[in-house]
Amino acid sequence: MVPTIGIILYLLILPNSYTSKQKTALLALIFITTYLVPLLILALFKKLNLIQNFNTKGIKERKVPVALMIIVFYLLGNTIENNIKMTDISLLFYTSSIALTFVYLCLAYQLKISIHLLSLGISTGFFILIGFIYNYSLPIVVIGNILLAGIVANARLHLKMHQPKEVYLGFLSGLIAPFVVYNFL
Repeated sequence: MVPTIGIILYLLILPNSYTSKQKTALLALIFITTYLVPLLILALFKKLNLIQNFNTKGIKERKVPVALMIIVFYLLGNTIENNIKMTDISLLFYTSSIALTFVYLCLAYQLKISIHLLSLGISTGFFILIGFIYNYSLPIVVIGNILLAGIVANARLHLKMHQPKEVYLGFLSGLIAPFVVYNFL
């Protein structure tokens, strides 16, 4: 839900010339590809016994879903960039694809980075970057993201889903990813 909520905030807060039809189509595309598709993939994997439950606790269980999401986010970024011409928003999804690639590589070292915190870190970094690009102050969004990240991190640790370093790495790698991608695009 973080990508959908982030785009809603982007469209509400930042001045833009997109029509309501463009906004609706964009939100539908993002919701379907970043929420429904992953949910269906996990349901299919559970049905095929490729994962034990929807938490994908084990490192082995995370590899294929993360690899698929790398592809989905990259294709979403391409679709938005090439068909809808919303460069800022495509940057967000290219960033997500690159950050998930980092997560996937970390799995090879038996490090299960928190994707929840990665997502909130990307959202935070994206809004900081957009603020710099457009000289637009977004402190409420950034502070809200950081507070939400703290709550989610606490929950992930309390549930013993991650170690502290996995939570910190998730948020920090997500936070810096938009800046890295922006400087290379």
